[in-house]
Formats: sequence, structure tokens, C-alpha cells
Amino acid sequence: MANQSKKPDVTIYDIAEALEVSPSTVSRSLKEHPSISKKTIRKVRNQAEKMGYRSNIFAQNLRRQKTNIIGVIVPRLNSHFMSSAISGMERVANKNHYKIIISQSHETASDEAGSVEMMLEQRVDGLIVSLAYNTEDMTHFDTVIEQGTPLIFFDRVAELTNSTNVVIDNYQAAYDSVSHLIDQGCSRIVHITGNTSRNVYSGRLNGYRQALLDHELSFSEDLVFINDLQERDGQEAAEKILQMDPRPDAVFVSNDVCAVSCMTHLQENGIRVPRDIAIAGFNNDPISRFVKPKITTVDYDGQRVGEVVAQNLINHLEGDDHISITNTIVLNSELIIRASSQRSKQTK
Repeated sequence: MANQSKKPDVTIYDIAEALEVSPSTVSRSLKEHPSISKKTIRKVRNQAEKMGYRSNIFAQNLRRQKTNIIGVIVPRLNSHFMSSAISGMERVANKNHYKIIISQSHETASDEAGSVEMMLEQRVDGLIVSLAYNTEDMTHFDTVIEQGTPLIFFDRVAELTNSTNVVIDNYQAAYDSVSHLIDQGCSRIVHITGNTSRNVYSGRLNGYRQALLDHELSFSEDLVFINDLQERDGQEAAEKILQMDPRPDAVFVSNDVCAVSCMTHLQENGIRVPRDIAIAGFNNDPISRFVKPKITTVDYDGQRVGEVVAQNLINHLEGDDHISITNTIVLNSELIIRASSQRSKQTK
């Protein structure tokens, strides 16, 4: 009797492709998850039966065989913080004989979901993610968790069960920055920030608000500008500031790229920094040191963040019982005071 090649096992990805739905929808349908409609469950189960899908312990064990590959999904690579964090991850991964695969979400939830599917297809041992700007629905991580793949978020994180978050105290960092501006005599402070559904920006907004209130200054939504924190957004924010009456005497920005762009545009229109308007940024990007005046900012070491994230994940993969995969790790940050905010040193 002639030998026949073994037909490959049907996977949830095959079913998902046939039905044009996500793998997480297939996985949850097969488990009759309450978030999935009965109609979808029937459709998925019928397709699974038609294609000869078998879910068994062998298949699960095969999925869990180690590849020594870690998946990393970041919003974009053209960021000093992200490139530094990835450098830290690679350093720890290489030392521990792991490789990393990097994918960009390009700040969109759809690309992020596609990257998650790709990482699972590559059978990564664990997944490290910093969320895209507009990710609201987290269901594309359901399959990761259901398959038992360790999941760690950093910087922009999600409150999901069975995952770890590595962050700084964004609230306290913002509180310290705004308190410093107030100590310099500022009382009408604009805050330029990003999508406040992301933890980093909501934390900074809350720290900004509380610093004002604790110093007996009023909080006004009119002084909060929400945008994408890119260079063009800094210029547009500066234009709005120039039209304000009364004009603010300080600006606290949630990243340095936007802070530098805003400051430069203000200076080009005759604003003296910090005498007329003090400026504070966030992230300690190299650009914050290469402008005049140098930008006051919050420093948190991207490389250190990457090292902690990768080491935590690898410790878990190597079976270190002392390392929890269901917690939040808060790393230190530091306010670096530079000339852009030091109004007390200016001649009145």
C-alpha cells in the first residue's frame, strides 16, 4: 500500500480565514463564550466540523513547545523611547538565548490586531505589547490569553487578567512637573496631551489637574489640548496659544517632540521662553537637549524599561515561581529641570 502524506491539522486560523473572522472569535465561539452570539457560535462550529477541526491535548502541547522567540508589538519605531526600550529587550533576550520579532502597529488598532495574529502564527513563547493610540477593543488579545501565551504590556498598558504591566507613575511625574511650573510663578498652564483612553495620558492629565487644585488654581478644560503629539500638533497648539486672551504663562506637554515644536513656533512669533511662557516636556528625548533653551522634561530610561519587561517575561518562561505574571511593575522617573522652565532666574 502506497504511503500517503499526513494531512495537516486544521487550526482556528484556517477556520477564521474561511469565515473571514478573527481567530479570537473562532476560539471564543468554540468555547461558547457569552460575548459571542448563538448565530456566530453555530456558524463557527459548523465550519469547524466541515473542515475536520480537532481540538485535543496533543495540539495544545504542540502549540506550547518552546521556540525561544519573543514577539514585540510597538506603536512605532521612530521614537527615542521605543527604540531604547527595544534595545533593552534585545540585550536581555540575547543574553538568555532568545530572539525577538518586532512589529509596528502604526498607531492603529487594526494593524495591532493583525500583528497579534502574526505573532501567534510564528508560535512566539511570549508577547510584549505597547498599545496603539486608538486601541479600544482588547478582544484581539483573547486568543493570546486563552492559549496560555504570557503577555506583558509596557508604557501604554491594558487592564487585562493574566497579564503584567510595566509602567512609570505618570500621575506623579506630571504632578511634579506642573508643581515645578507653579513654583516658578506660573498660574495659567496649558496641557498638551494625547488620547486619554491610554493610561499614560490619562495619568498625566490627572496629575496636571491635581497639581493645580493642590496649589489653589482652577482647572479648565479650555487649557487642555488633545492631539497626536506629533511635530505638526505642536505647531497647531502654538497657534492656538498665540490667539488666547489672556495668554498662558506655561505649557506642559506629554512628549518632547511636540514640546520642542510648540516652543520653536512660539519663539518664531516673538514669545520669550521661559520669560513669557515656560515650557516642560516629557520623555527626555535627545531633542530636548539640542534646542535653546533646553527643555525641562521627565526622564525614564527606555532601555531600563525594556530590560525589566524582557527579564520578567523570560523569568516566567523559564519557570521562576518567584516571578508573577499578573501584576504591575512601577519604575522610577525623574524630573530634569532645564532652562525652558526656570522663570525665577530670568530678569524681570
